Amino acid sequence: MIYNSVSGGPAAGPPASQAVPPAVAAITVPTPAGPATAPEEPAAPAAPAPVPAEPAEPAAPAPLALTPAKPTRLRIPQIGVDAPFTELTLDPAGQLNPPPPDDKNLVGWYREGVSPGELGAAVVAGHVDTTTGPAVFLMLSKLRPGSRVEVSRADGTIAVFAVDSVESFAKDAFPDQKVYGSTPDAQLRLITCGGTYDKSRKDYLNNVVVFAHLESSHPA
Repeated sequence: MIYNSVSGGPAAGPPASQAVPPAVAAITVPTPAGPATAPEEPAAPAAPAPVPAEPAEPAAPAPLALTPAKPTRLRIPQIGVDAPFTELTLDPAGQLNPPPPDDKNLVGWYREGVSPGELGAAVVAGHVDTTTGPAVFLMLSKLRPGSRVEVSRADGTIAVFAVDSVESFAKDAFPDQKVYGSTPDAQLRLITCGGTYDKSRKDYLNNVVVFAHLESSHPA
């Protein structure tokens, strides 16, 4: 077994000019000490200019996502992966059935979930090795943020994903929600075995999970 269960605006115009009334002329009045000049009256203050309105925040762009289409081939140039897809289902215990072990160059897509490129997290799994030797995801843990993953789809498009992170989780403490939970954009999960191999259980103790997001798409 190679993975855990699937749980399922414009600125304001310039202000109008304000007319300022002229100062009142000085007048002379007699006083006991002699002539005096009355103080000038202050000019009427100008009305404050209106403050330009803040431009409206641009609307957030809709997340990049594709319409549903079955995946047909997975390519990861950095680690030499070029493999066809098979479809995966759940067993009676709710765990993902792995791809058949007799084909070392085969990856599986969980068909009850979203397809790669759709809004949500698409799940793809593959063996790290089999009883006959290394398998398709042997080097999966070597990927790094920014690595590219390409998925050819049955509708003639290629979805290009960028890796965000590569993490390892103990199988007995697998974070279902983090791996399989809903996402606000189109994402991809690549899952295989990792960590220490337990001979008594004949299984690896960890799962390696690659988290990636849809970066672009183009015709095949």
